[in-house]
Amino acid sequence: MLFEPYRNEPFADYSAPETLARFKQTLADVEGQLGRQYPLVIGGRKVETGEWLESYDPSRKSRLVGRAAKGKAAHIEQAFEAAEKAYEGWSRLSMEARARTLMRLAAIMRRRREELAAWLVYEASKNYLEAIADVAEAIDFCEYYARQALPLAEPLKTHDFPGEENTTTYQPMGVGVVIPPWNFLLAILVGTTVGPVVVGNTVILKPSPNTPVIAGKFMELVEEAGFPPGVINLLTGDDADLGDALVDHPRTRFINFTGSVATGLRIHERAAKVQPGQFWLKRVFLEMGGKDALIVDETADLDLAVSAAVASAFGFQGQKCSAMSRAIVVEDVYDEFVERFKAETEKLTVGPADENHDVAAVINERQYDKILAYIEAGKAESRLVTGGGAAEGDGWYVQPTIFADVPVSSTIACEEIFGPVVAVMKARDFDHALEIANGTMYALTGGVISNDRARLEKARREFQAGNLYLNRKITGALVGVQPFGGFKLSGSNTKAGGPEYLKCFLEMKTVTERF
Repeated sequence: MLFEPYRNEPFADYSAPETLARFKQTLADVEGQLGRQYPLVIGGRKVETGEWLESYDPSRKSRLVGRAAKGKAAHIEQAFEAAEKAYEGWSRLSMEARARTLMRLAAIMRRRREELAAWLVYEASKNYLEAIADVAEAIDFCEYYARQALPLAEPLKTHDFPGEENTTTYQPMGVGVVIPPWNFLLAILVGTTVGPVVVGNTVILKPSPNTPVIAGKFMELVEEAGFPPGVINLLTGDDADLGDALVDHPRTRFINFTGSVATGLRIHERAAKVQPGQFWLKRVFLEMGGKDALIVDETADLDLAVSAAVASAFGFQGQKCSAMSRAIVVEDVYDEFVERFKAETEKLTVGPADENHDVAAVINERQYDKILAYIEAGKAESRLVTGGGAAEGDGWYVQPTIFADVPVSSTIACEEIFGPVVAVMKARDFDHALEIANGTMYALTGGVISNDRARLEKARREFQAGNLYLNRKITGALVGVQPFGGFKLSGSNTKAGGPEYLKCFLEMKTVTERF
């Protein structure tokens, strides 16, 4: 089977007037579609429940993006029945046929990528670049996993034994539950869904209740791409109604989750219990939080350090598990770094995502209140450099905020904030900086800005991070280029977008025949 060589989907250049004008027209077109209703999708059937989740634009709190049907316990049973029925046929299709379906899905998303990006602007308050990057990553997941699946159809290489044929192959597991987050509302939703699916599993998709509309749009693409009914089933609804029940269900073979540490640990614990009628151990794949650090030493290019810090800290309002929430700076350049970091941060504009501001609104009132509470804790524990409160506007706006002289054990130095708040800490030297960076329960991303080769090599060995970036920003992992995922309490190190990811959703079987 011949596909073109894999290439990452390019972003769009919104500095080009024609590109900008076209996207603004797309935004206007999509705005005319806001407020629609999106049903559950179970076995290909559209199911309305009479109760709705309402999704509002975080940048303009009164603007309704859409309503999604609320699923209940009865819909869970229907979804499992549909997924199990679909599994019988889908698992027996050739890997090539399933890969072609993913390639068609990627092609459809590519044709509609600006439309999809516009939906992300409205539902998650992503500015133009963040939105198109999210869509591009979703396309990448389809393209990459389609290609990665093909070799898995072949028997594994084993040693010969006289008089016997021994064959070891991979086979799909069955029905899994996919629980993606709201921050990469299309990219992670797509990646965590199509990865298990391309190797023959079927799934029940339960998206975040914060961003259910894009899940409904995704199901439109799934239908257009020709996935058989029941291969991907959509259950939107409240976490309390669906989350535990899906995890606990005896017919669940695996759970693919991205979200908070608290929820991830809850899933891990509950999934470990073997339920009545359950005849397997559930596999659990977790990508959780981070308290990601960027180390800057006295040899660093400070222009690079500051630009990397601003991009890593405040892209998408700091609502990335990879975002830089700690800057650890060697004392020789500490004061200069803080002043320059402050100056560049204060150039950022804050306002509605559909006007393409650098920093838009955080996702909802709950997160807004939580972030502001962390800012107040920071004021009591350290020195406020810039920001420090809410920003003006009819949305959940928080000022990009920097604290300096932050104690290592303080609240804002230890806890994941998931907002535009950075703790800057002073280190005696590089070794001390590395010690501070590693002194956390997380190990997701990290970075070092340095021109000292020995220190960069030491960081390669000793910096505890699933993704470590040297002399660049610490966000923006590309599918197939930087497999993404952490360890410690950042997750199970599943490494989405990497060469081993699909094997997580397969079982290995050996058949021996003696002649």
